[in-house]
Amino acid sequence: MKAASGAQKSPFFDESYLLEILKKLLEIPSPSGYTDQVVHFVANELMRLGVPVELTRRGAIRADFSGELKSPDRAVVAHLDTIGAMVKGLKDNGRLAVWPVGSWNARFAEGARVKIFTDQDSYCGTILPLKASGHTFNKEIDSQPVHWDNLEIRVDAIADSRQDLVELGFHVGDYVAVEPHPVFNPNGFINSRHLDNKAGVACLMACAEAIQRQSLSLPVDCHFLFTISEEVGSGASHVLHGDVAEMVSIDNSTPAPGQNSMERGVTIGMMDSSGPFDYHLTHKLIQICQDQQIPFARDVFKFYRTDAASAIEAGNDIRTSLVCFGADASHGWERTHMDSLRALTQLLCFYVQSEPTLKRDKESLAPLKGFSTQHF
Repeated sequence: MKAASGAQKSPFFDESYLLEILKKLLEIPSPSGYTDQVVHFVANELMRLGVPVELTRRGAIRADFSGELKSPDRAVVAHLDTIGAMVKGLKDNGRLAVWPVGSWNARFAEGARVKIFTDQDSYCGTILPLKASGHTFNKEIDSQPVHWDNLEIRVDAIADSRQDLVELGFHVGDYVAVEPHPVFNPNGFINSRHLDNKAGVACLMACAEAIQRQSLSLPVDCHFLFTISEEVGSGASHVLHGDVAEMVSIDNSTPAPGQNSMERGVTIGMMDSSGPFDYHLTHKLIQICQDQQIPFARDVFKFYRTDAASAIEAGNDIRTSLVCFGADASHGWERTHMDSLRALTQLLCFYVQSEPTLKRDKESLAPLKGFSTQHF
């Protein structure tokens, strides 16, 4: 299996650019369904770098890099949307009932600072348990079950009744974005909500900047995809088109007991809840890590899926794989490390300069001759 082209350059990506983009991304609220602002930011930045972009009707981005050959194309995908919430009801006590957008636990919503977007305005607030004060409810604050039905948003506005909320312009269906509160530690640790997947997007943007600044030679056409609905399941189902034969999905790994993920390296997913990733593309990425001495681990994820699954389920006959930065406490108070973002970006830069995994893949249908083999 050929892992790297002889014409590859060492990926001198700009770490300061990566961190700058990550900080700006975290400042932009982008829960699934409310992603226009982040789409404008990423598309404008790509165009500033000189990368042609196209957008789907709803805003998924395809950035195009020309290669020496037009086929078979490859793609790398990261998602711009994050978990969030939505107003489920206007309550008589002047507070808002709330329900999650995307899959995340109510225990991580308790105490979250949020921004609520009404039709005409926005307000800050806090998600609180129904029984929030020990001075009032004593030990009942500890016995109250953790569930979204037991949460409400206290709005930072004068609202003592449902009618007050109506007059302020609140409606059922208003979007709620959770504030990230990022902390960039001098020792390389980064703490924030929504590192999933804004850290992955920042790595992909740093790779794009390196390609443009160094005029890296790509063997085949490559497309960087930025999706807007991964957290609710559809993801890359609506942005893949053309001659893409292989796609690398970027997301977070989950360092935790029972997992084999790395918080300070790149994790290569072997399987997620939708099934195994492509054997040949996955092992190519492993070989690149080994050849370039990029710290990596392999892992299997039982309870989550990525843009790769939605692309396959939409009927695309493509090879898919998953590469991850570490994100401890995913979908909660997440933490990663600059070492992990560095390793992931290095892998991406080497991958886009590598030869196609199988040149036969330029044909959607072909004879048996030249078809891949696995060890047995």
